[in-house]
Amino acid sequence: MKYYILAGEASGDLHGSNLIKELKRIDANAEIRCWGGDLMEEAGGELVLHYKERAFMGFAEVIANISKILGLIKFCKKDISEFNPDKIIFIDNSGFNLRIAKWAKQQNFKTAYYISPQVWASRSGRVEAIKRDIDEMFVILPFVEDFYKKVNYKVHFVGHPLLDAISNRKQIDETSFKKEHNLSEKPIIALLPGSRKQEITKMLSVMLKMTTKFSDYQFVIAGAPSQDYEFYKQFITINNVAFISNKTYDLLSISYAAIVTSGTATLEAALFKVPEIVCYKTSWLSYRIGKMIIKLKFISLVNLIMNREVVRELIQDELNEENLEKELHKILDPINRKQFFDNYYELEQRLGGVGASKKTAELIVNKKL
Repeated sequence: MKYYILAGEASGDLHGSNLIKELKRIDANAEIRCWGGDLMEEAGGELVLHYKERAFMGFAEVIANISKILGLIKFCKKDISEFNPDKIIFIDNSGFNLRIAKWAKQQNFKTAYYISPQVWASRSGRVEAIKRDIDEMFVILPFVEDFYKKVNYKVHFVGHPLLDAISNRKQIDETSFKKEHNLSEKPIIALLPGSRKQEITKMLSVMLKMTTKFSDYQFVIAGAPSQDYEFYKQFITINNVAFISNKTYDLLSISYAAIVTSGTATLEAALFKVPEIVCYKTSWLSYRIGKMIIKLKFISLVNLIMNREVVRELIQDELNEENLEKELHKILDPINRKQFFDNYYELEQRLGGVGASKKTAELIVNKKL
């Protein structure tokens, strides 16, 4: 069969690549055309457009780039029509994907959605569009399955694909890794400032202020594959900082603590059992609009899944030097760390075990959508 897959950022590229591998394993004749990144291309998808070309964050940034976005939507519809896939698979990235899904359903394409839009967090009115335009929904968080049950929409809970990505990765030797990247023998505090330029600009400067206050630790910036070192270099003015690009899992596997921008990375750090602080800051306008439409107690996936505060969240004005220093002292304290590990093990159990990519691919290939 022919599959057209639409993913819009680094995490979607990762999960899309694992899904492509499973689709090709199950369907020997699979032809796959995709919007995503390097990983999806390496897995065997024919890449149409890289997610770097459409990495817009926040309401203000989307408005500023509306012409480009509308042009991409038009191009995407044309490309799908010419490829004429048997099934279209959407991965997260709801702002773009739901617009394409509405058109695709009108054109009688079969539609599947892997990793639900966050309708449980905001703009729940989109549920009706999902019920109308998406033939099959595959969700990766248990509370999302519960949410859809309440609105009378049957979905498939397949478990979280991060469990697959982490369990399948090749283990590294810590000594060799530190030597290769010129790291000291000090315990590592990983800095994960996000993947978009807007995120990095807002978050990294305040994260780096911790380096002079915690000189017994080695700080390492996890560079996103979507950004070059030249962009990060403007923020690095202190010697006690290293930079490692596109090796976040290797870095987390040997980290003692982490400061993480809200997003998928908060869950990744937890699954690597790394005590963390979650940060989030955006433009004043984007934050004010977000406050009006997002009604959640927490922003980090860790706290949302556990339905309680497991990791500290520093949001907008709370993200400052004083608060970050105080919270970093807390997660470095041996007495507090045991509770992190206990909570993280419970979190892992709630996510349903490995095999998300395999289960999803089997349902997409074998189920008559």
